[in-house]
Amino acid sequence: MARVRWKRRMAIELKHLRYAIAAAEHHSFRRAANVIGVHQSAISRRIRDLEDQLGVSLFNRHSGGVELTYAGQNFIEHARPAMGQIGCAASLADACGSGSAGLVRVGIFSSLSSGFISDLLRTYERRHSDVRLDFVEGAPSDHLSAIRQYKMDIAFLTGATTPIGCEGQHLWTERVFVVLPTDDVLANKGELVWADLRNRHFIVSNSDPGPEIHSYLVKHLAQLGHNPSIENCAVGRDNLMQLVSFGRGLTLTSEATTGTTFPGTIYRLLVGEELPFCAIWSSKNDNPALRRLLSLARVMAKRNQLQSGAARHPKVESDVTTGRSLAKSKEPMRRPGL
Repeated sequence: MARVRWKRRMAIELKHLRYAIAAAEHHSFRRAANVIGVHQSAISRRIRDLEDQLGVSLFNRHSGGVELTYAGQNFIEHARPAMGQIGCAASLADACGSGSAGLVRVGIFSSLSSGFISDLLRTYERRHSDVRLDFVEGAPSDHLSAIRQYKMDIAFLTGATTPIGCEGQHLWTERVFVVLPTDDVLANKGELVWADLRNRHFIVSNSDPGPEIHSYLVKHLAQLGHNPSIENCAVGRDNLMQLVSFGRGLTLTSEATTGTTFPGTIYRLLVGEELPFCAIWSSKNDNPALRRLLSLARVMAKRNQLQSGAARHPKVESDVTTGRSLAKSKEPMRRPGL
C-alpha cells in the first residue's frame, strides 16, 4: 500500500522542494520568499500543496515563523541532498551543452610526442580542463567505422580525401624521415633521397601504421625500377625502433615521431616527401566539446600556414649518439609531424 501511495505522489515539483527547503533554513515563509524573490503567499500556497500531496504536515506555523515537524525534519533531511544533486546535474548538463565540459573521443594514427597534433591537444586540454579527451590508437578503417557509429568523435588521419558519410579538413603536413642505425653508412649524410634507399632492406610493423608505410615504400621504390625488400615484423613501434638499432633494417616515420628519441637510432630527412594530415568527423555529431576542438584546430592550422608562408622548414640534423633531432634556423618554428 505504501508503494502505491508513493507512486501517486511522484508528481512533486522541484519548485515545491525548493520552497520547503528555503522555509526550513530561514524558519519563516516571509524570509524564504524574500530570499527567493517571490510573494510570501506563493511560498505558503506551494508548501501547503506539497503537504497535501504527502498527506502530512511539514511545518508547525506560529506567529514568529515556522518550525519543522518530525515528519518535516525527515523529509527535508532527504530532500536537501537530492536538490543538491539535481543542481549539480543541471550545471553539468549546461556545461556539456556549452562545450566547457564533457568528453571527446579521439582516434589517432600519428605520434603524439610532438608536432601539430601534440600542440593542438595540449592547448585544448589547457583551455578546457573540464573536458576529458579519450584516445584510441588504431587503423584508419576502424576509426572511420567508429565515427559513423558515433562511437568516436574525431580522428586525425593521413590523406587528403574525405570519406563518404564524413566531414574532413586538412590541418597540417608532416615531413617523412628515414630511421636508421647510428653506425649506418647513410648516417654521414644530412639528408636522403629515394635513390639512396634503392638497395636497402626495410622493416615495418604488422600493426598500424605499418601497412601504410609498407604501401608507401612499395609505391616509391617501384618507381626506381627496384623490387623493394620489406620485412613485416610482429612488434609495435618502440620495438621496431629497437630492431632498427640492431641493424635489422631501416624504416620510415613522420616528423612528429622525431620528438621521441630511441637509443642507437637517428633520423634523416627524406627530401621532398610530405604527408598530409586531416581531421575526420561526422557532420551529424552535435557534441559541443567536439565543435570547440574543431574551431581551435582550424585557428591553429591557419596560423601555421601563415607562419610556413613566411619561413622555410628548419634544417633537421640528428645527434649520432642519442638519435635526438635538432632543428636549426634563425627563427625556430615548430612544424607539424606517419
